[in-house]
Amino acid sequence: MCILTGVKRVIPETVAIIGAGFAGSALACALTKAGLTAHVFDKSRGPGGRLASRRLEWIDRDGRRCTARLDHGAIGLSAVTQGFKDFIDQAAREHWLAEWTPTPAPGGLPLEGHARLHVPVPDMPSLCRRLLSDISSTWSFAVDRLQHDASGWWITAGDQRHDTPFDAVLVALPPQQAAPLISPHRPDWARSASIVSMHPCWTLMGVADSLEPAIDWDLGRPISGPLGWVVRSDRKPGRTRIAGQDHWVAHARPGWSRQHIEQPAGEVLTSMQTALAGYLGQPVQWQHCTAHRWRYASPRAMKAKPSRPSWWDPALGLGVCGDFFGDSGIEGAWQSAGSLHSAVLDLPFDAAAPGSEGSRMPLPITRSTFMKTLTACGAVPATAATAQTMTDEKDE
Repeated sequence: MCILTGVKRVIPETVAIIGAGFAGSALACALTKAGLTAHVFDKSRGPGGRLASRRLEWIDRDGRRCTARLDHGAIGLSAVTQGFKDFIDQAAREHWLAEWTPTPAPGGLPLEGHARLHVPVPDMPSLCRRLLSDISSTWSFAVDRLQHDASGWWITAGDQRHDTPFDAVLVALPPQQAAPLISPHRPDWARSASIVSMHPCWTLMGVADSLEPAIDWDLGRPISGPLGWVVRSDRKPGRTRIAGQDHWVAHARPGWSRQHIEQPAGEVLTSMQTALAGYLGQPVQWQHCTAHRWRYASPRAMKAKPSRPSWWDPALGLGVCGDFFGDSGIEGAWQSAGSLHSAVLDLPFDAAAPGSEGSRMPLPITRSTFMKTLTACGAVPATAATAQTMTDEKDE
């Protein structure tokens, strides 16, 4: 069933959203509060995408079972556009995000946009969990086929098919994963998505004995070598610090990751451990350590930005969003979700919204529209948001 708007355009009543990263979660929240019924599908056991934290378990040298939780995806949230700054500030007031001004490692590259960050608390996926708190979801469901017939859209994973059809399906996945799903229905979109270049990233995460002497910095950007970022995960706000332990996360540079993308994880881990010890200038005594491969970590800068950072076909009821429409990571995902939100609801697309100055991509809609719906989700406190808006896979 669809809702008629005007003479020709219709708004779907039920929508399936494929992908529960930040773009998919924000989109599902906003559409739900606009009156639509959303259902989220993801191949992981929970939401977050690259807003990721991993629970590590191991047996220590004394035979005791130990656990730790490390953030191994996006380091944090930062903003360029005024609209996303408003979102971050308001979510921080609600204590969904905590401000983090990391102490930089000496002798490294400048932190630039990472000098002032916000991180979800108590862990990175918590932001998406809160956005989806009242929304139906199906986890561990790797969608591999979208079928469209007179009754609507059917969502299939292997030999499992969701039991009810949807009026519309919105894909919020990396472009290489979105392309095969949309190809039977919009081959032109699929061709465009398949040629988008995404940077891979190998990530080391582990728990080690505390260094002596102890380091006094939180975040480092090595000038050279395999590592692009080195993070003390346990020094972020809301994280647990354990006496005698350092919690390390290191992200390899895109070029190095691409060169070693198909190398066994054990070999990559050894190389990254060696690189980290070299960067720190002393050996690291690991209690537990592992490596994670992000095949689609971040989009390469696009030579030509699309006029609108999402795709929507109202006749089919098919849409696509994600940060690959731009090059600004989490903020790009938010902007793309806002663009698709306005398209589905047949709202004006405001490419010159106030606050877009200096942005790599203009705000997708007027700030009040998307911000009000996220406020209704509980993502931001109503009083603060009203005051400001009245005056905006798991990957491998």
